[in-house]
Amino acid sequence: MSKVNIGALSLHVVAEGSPGSPALLLAHPLGADLTIWDDIAPILAQKFYVVCFDARGHGGSDVPPGPYSLDDLGGDVVALMDRLDIAKAHFIGLSMSGGVGQWLMIHAPDRLDRIVLANTAAYFPNAEGWNGRIRSARADGMATLAPAVAQRWLTPAFRAADPQKFAAIEKLLRANSPLGYAACCSALRDADLRDALREAPPRPALVIVGEADSSTPPALGEALARLLGARIVRLHAAHLSCIEAKDAFLAAVQDFLV
Repeated sequence: MSKVNIGALSLHVVAEGSPGSPALLLAHPLGADLTIWDDIAPILAQKFYVVCFDARGHGGSDVPPGPYSLDDLGGDVVALMDRLDIAKAHFIGLSMSGGVGQWLMIHAPDRLDRIVLANTAAYFPNAEGWNGRIRSARADGMATLAPAVAQRWLTPAFRAADPQKFAAIEKLLRANSPLGYAACCSALRDADLRDALREAPPRPALVIVGEADSSTPPALGEALARLLGARIVRLHAAHLSCIEAKDAFLAAVQDFLV
């Protein structure tokens, strides 16, 4: 599977596992693409029908004019599920896509089974910081942003131990559409899901935080877990916990989903 059309938008989608197994959607962070799940998806596909996709503005998916909102990003997930005849799915969202997962909890709770919210928050503070990223992406592309973002995503110890992985992550960021990146920055800048989550129907949720995550510090994940009454798992990682603490991330997810 490659391109899936949802209305006028085309998304890049990769599915693994048996379509008869419980569905599991894997959603990536801002500036990345579905390849961040490459080490985890095949293992999860032994028990689940795993669907990885590039969000609008990312990877092989279309880049419609921005700015985007969480309504856009969350609506894309619902439309994708409809297109693939998936009535209900587990969902793992990291960072930006953790925000999308929360949107689904509010607006489409009947489409969710269990949800994992990793390295994310119910709101993303510092509007001026987001505006600076938007200006930089639009003016200079991703070349200026990518090195600093990649360094925040992985701890110095991991970068030193696996420089090839670090280089691959920086390359991934550099390759992303600057217009798509800027448009999604707007969605995160404008998101505050705290009040709506308090009124949302409860869903089984797991919150994962990286103890060295400066992009979404542990305090934001802890606040989200309290808000949802969710279980929380703390990993020795920065922002990309699914890569830096792959084994522990996978163990936590499997224990929660199975």
